[in-house]
Amino acid sequence: MDITKFYTQEEVVKLTQDLVRIPSHKDVPGREKEVSEFIYKFCQDNGLEVELKSVDGERKNVYIYLRGSGSGSTLVLNGHTDTVPPYNMIVDPYKAEIKDGCIWGRGTNDMKGAVACMIMSALALKRSGLKLAGDVIVTAVIGEEEESEGTEDLVLSGLKADGAIVGEPSNYEYAIGHRGLEWLEIQFKGKAAHGGVPNEGINAISKAADFIKAVERDIIPKLSERNNEFMGPSVMNFGKIEGGTQPSTVADFCSLKIDRRYVVGETVETVLQEYNDVIKGIKAYDKDFHAELIRMDSGQMREFDHIYHYTEPHEKIVKTVVNVLEKHLKNKPEVTRKRGWTDAATLSYYGKIPTVITGPGNISYSHKENEMVPIIDLYNYVKIYSEIAMAFCS
Repeated sequence: MDITKFYTQEEVVKLTQDLVRIPSHKDVPGREKEVSEFIYKFCQDNGLEVELKSVDGERKNVYIYLRGSGSGSTLVLNGHTDTVPPYNMIVDPYKAEIKDGCIWGRGTNDMKGAVACMIMSALALKRSGLKLAGDVIVTAVIGEEEESEGTEDLVLSGLKADGAIVGEPSNYEYAIGHRGLEWLEIQFKGKAAHGGVPNEGINAISKAADFIKAVERDIIPKLSERNNEFMGPSVMNFGKIEGGTQPSTVADFCSLKIDRRYVVGETVETVLQEYNDVIKGIKAYDKDFHAELIRMDSGQMREFDHIYHYTEPHEKIVKTVVNVLEKHLKNKPEVTRKRGWTDAATLSYYGKIPTVITGPGNISYSHKENEMVPIIDLYNYVKIYSEIAMAFCS
């Protein structure tokens, strides 16, 4: 079946524009409330079965159901309705202007364009009259840019499916794995003294430097050896350090913040243990060394961890996505190993749902001051999602 007979480019463009024109970041009162309600009404007006599910007060997930006959595989199409704030954008973040064959604005690429494609795919399949054997469930969820409350709630509610797609921008590539994420803070305590008599104090900044040197010696060289074929290697970054009060006072406090990305074979516990072992090792020879490792609140989900995502390449959903992309590209699609963290991890690890990441746009434009998505990508991905559903659910 040629699914393109049942939707138009103008429809998916307008839907994307409508979604982008509704701000839905963390600094907006109600956050995703308005955009979720818009999606709900759009689906009702177009005859789709739709549900609003409260996750955090007025912040709600939207679930769209395309029921099959009950004899096929169930597919979830997952996209998030929140965005990052507009920051210092050089285009109007909410005008959704069309220029140079693209829609410009906050959320066009990450990932209201994909959400629009998923909704339009469900609508096109409904219009076609084709009765799939399995169900298609579109889940437009809240909070991915912060605590991932939406997909966490989806999994905790007991969602069962045979495969899922997360629509993060992929440039016609796909991902079946990405690293887990931990944000850590190490707090170093010293003793204040006048800068003229520094030997009377204990400099917390110097203690932080000792820790950094030990990590560079004992941890970082090991990380590149922990490599996953579909995630790349374990990595870490010293992201922020601050301490002291003024040049003439010995710093009695210093804070160091770390971003740590880990792969299959590692756990949150082993990640934390490595840094605690460094702290313990320094304490063994330096009685004045006092440090505490803390998991940062801003990097945590409510119940789950930001675990890694991994789906076996032999899974049906992976083979289906590869086949559909290959048909579209007339060439074998590339698998990407450089993704940041996504809701795919929650679906695959905690939900036990084999999950693939692919969607319209290019990750290079996510969160950027000139965020945009090519219109042709939107048109194509309605077809791609629909063809994946027809193949997977049949």
